[in-house]
Amino acid sequence: MSTSERLIESTRELLWERGYVGTSPKAILERAGAGQGSMYHHFKGKPDLALAAIRRTAGELRATAEALLDGPGTPYERIEAYLLRERDVLRGCPVGRLTMDPDVIANDELRAPVDETITAIRERIAGLVEEGKRQGQFAPALDGAQIAAAVLATVQGGYVLARASGSPAAFDAGVRGLLSLLAPPSAGQES
Repeated sequence: MSTSERLIESTRELLWERGYVGTSPKAILERAGAGQGSMYHHFKGKPDLALAAIRRTAGELRATAEALLDGPGTPYERIEAYLLRERDVLRGCPVGRLTMDPDVIANDELRAPVDETITAIRERIAGLVEEGKRQGQFAPALDGAQIAAAVLATVQGGYVLARASGSPAAFDAGVRGLLSLLAPPSAGQES
């Protein structure tokens, strides 16, 4: 791995663990095993390196979500796959954690990749709900944008509840509850 890659990966990890303020250039260099001049050789400074790290984190989350949401199955099955995918629940969402960082949110450039990722996932889920409505899988009265917001709120809230309780059970319960509300009626069952 090149020095610039080690710097980006180290910054990603530190942002997730400590937030922007807690991620010092010294800590980045120590974790990356890089010399003092390395950061400034490859990046303008901490904000530039943090932006590269945030863009990569957001891009990976978006790619993972889109692979599931654009994958095989019915709209419900694709939303289910997104909700049930393997996550390090107790560690929290790396993108969601950035939304709680006041220094990231206060900086338009650092916040942009986070907002773009959340918006893209929300729009894709809303589109799946609308597709499912057209197929008769979801109730016609459901609003795709509202359901998408509920899906994202369940995921992010599930992380918070799991971390607070020290158990992934709270995350799982929220996800399974939402899925039971969205589940199409079983064959032979009246709606």
